[in-house]
Amino acid sequence: MKRLVLAGLAVTVATAGAAPVLAADLPQSPAPAFEAVPAQQQTIDWTGLYVGGNLGWAFGNFDNRVGGTDIDTDTNGVAGGLYTGYNFQVTPNVVLGAEADFTLSDLEDTKSAGGQTITSKSDWNSNIRARIGYSFDRYLVYGAGGLALADLEVSGNGDSDSKTAVGWTLGVGGEALVTNNVTARLDYAYQDFGDQDFNLNGTGVTSDFSNQLVRFGVGYKF
Repeated sequence: MKRLVLAGLAVTVATAGAAPVLAADLPQSPAPAFEAVPAQQQTIDWTGLYVGGNLGWAFGNFDNRVGGTDIDTDTNGVAGGLYTGYNFQVTPNVVLGAEADFTLSDLEDTKSAGGQTITSKSDWNSNIRARIGYSFDRYLVYGAGGLALADLEVSGNGDSDSKTAVGWTLGVGGEALVTNNVTARLDYAYQDFGDQDFNLNGTGVTSDFSNQLVRFGVGYKF
């Protein structure tokens, strides 16, 4: 009986000693590899030509002076038009560009003071602006500034006089790529045209015109 027990112990010890050797001979599965997650990169390039249309509201201010009488007029109305421009993405985030727009407006009002009645009117305006923006992939915020043009007309004393005024403009906006080609934007522009002189049947009128535009636009990027 003792011999059987000893024999059993010997077999157990021998099996235990051989187990590591047998395990070493078995094929080993490679350790799983984990790849580092790359940092998010810009996937949209804003470079290229674009065109679009916008619709919004204009807030015009005419500071009129007839002799020593001030006849100031504030008016507002619908504004809508077209725009086109070109962007160049100089770094992954910085976008430079140039843009021109033409807007039809509905600005007209009549005021009386000091025995004088003056009607002030502007039918259209235009901006030619340089733009600088910062992009967050599909989103772009920008500032813009440059040259402004507007049609101005003053009526009174049985006469009217008009001219194309030249001034300056500054503005800001935000734009998003709805698809890789279709864009949507919200834009604000301030225009200042300074003093403009008019003659109404020999009566001199000076009008200092400024305008603010808030517009929503939809464009196509080529």
